[in-house]
Amino acid sequence: MTGPSVALPDGVDPAARTRELRGAHDAFTRHGRVQGRVRTVIAQSWRRCARARVSPESTARVELPGPELREYREEHPLARVMPVFRELIGAYAAHQEHLLAVCDARGSLLWVEGDTGTLTRAEGLGFVPGARWAESAMGTNAPGTAMAVGAPVQVFGPEHFSRQVHPWTCAAAPLRDPRTGELLGAVDITGGDGLAHPHSLAFVQAVARAAESQLALLEPAPPPAHGTLRALGRDEALLVLGGRRLRLGRRHSEIMALLAHRPEGWSGEELAIALYEDEAVAPVTLRAEMSRLRNLLGPGVLLSRPYRTAAPLRADFTAVTRRLATGAVSAALSGYAGPLLPGSTAPAVVRLRRRIEDAARAAVIARADCGLLADWVCSPWGEDDPAAWQALAAALPAHARPAALAHARTLDKELGAEPGAEPGVERGAWS
Repeated sequence: MTGPSVALPDGVDPAARTRELRGAHDAFTRHGRVQGRVRTVIAQSWRRCARARVSPESTARVELPGPELREYREEHPLARVMPVFRELIGAYAAHQEHLLAVCDARGSLLWVEGDTGTLTRAEGLGFVPGARWAESAMGTNAPGTAMAVGAPVQVFGPEHFSRQVHPWTCAAAPLRDPRTGELLGAVDITGGDGLAHPHSLAFVQAVARAAESQLALLEPAPPPAHGTLRALGRDEALLVLGGRRLRLGRRHSEIMALLAHRPEGWSGEELAIALYEDEAVAPVTLRAEMSRLRNLLGPGVLLSRPYRTAAPLRADFTAVTRRLATGAVSAALSGYAGPLLPGSTAPAVVRLRRRIEDAARAAVIARADCGLLADWVCSPWGEDDPAAWQALAAALPAHARPAALAHARTLDKELGAEPGAEPGVERGAWS
């Protein structure tokens, strides 16, 4: 394989290329200019890192601790093809003193396996299960950049944005759900200069395609008998019930969300008050709505007196609140696709939406983790949150604080509040 994704074409001296790239990396981190022969895919990645205020001295942090990681990766779709990765890469990696790594779509490493000595060295730079290696967190690296560009990528030595990763070379390919096209994560092989060979990129790409083919052959994971409801970040909820996928209208979405929230059920009066802003709505209106919903769901699903589902629903927002309650903040945010039914004005949905969002926001701020805070303020629901921007500024290294503080002050002024953070740092050089 040759082309722009290959780090070291045949015939190029690795030592000379390393010296050339170190000079280019130093020039970019000092002056923000790409100088010398730097591949386009790497130059574009460096510029994204600069815009995201990633430090070239960045170190990886574990966001998914042990128990939280185990539960999360057992449920992850890529767990079903780990035997493929281990068969095709695992033995080779262990024999060649390399590592096999698999991450999710947020860049969180789920599995890191291989040679014992190499694993020990990787622990020193935070390349461990549970650590986040998204490009926005750790700069240019094969799995993070492969997902950022949606294509296989090889990263050689000083092409990595973080200086501590310069001794390493890696190749990674993104993985997608063959049925939906959804990005699931990436598979990566990491080691020394020997991986700079063009064949390693072709190899990892072939492994990714084999894993996707295996996913396509596997039976879809059976839906739980009680059904699942996805209502975060969408005005029309998606209900999966008995193998059927139902896109619900707005009112039916509100009803199913409230039934999932309170599985013991609602009386007709309670549900009417929860759903309708106008308390004068006649009871027959609710009964008609429930009749239409019952016809849509089919027999035996929706019960009355009180209104409830025959079996509890597994909802995405209840999973988020459960994880927040146990302190599993990273896992909670991985499932937080946005506010609950954001367009709903049903009183009980509005209260529940605010409660979930406030809990998530408070947990992110309390964790004081740069990666989580950056994800929050870069989201549509967190971009205008001055307290979160101030928390991000406090968590960032001194040289990276001014931009976040300035944004927080701008939001304070727009909201008519007193500025919440004091100026105290000057913009510094990356180096």
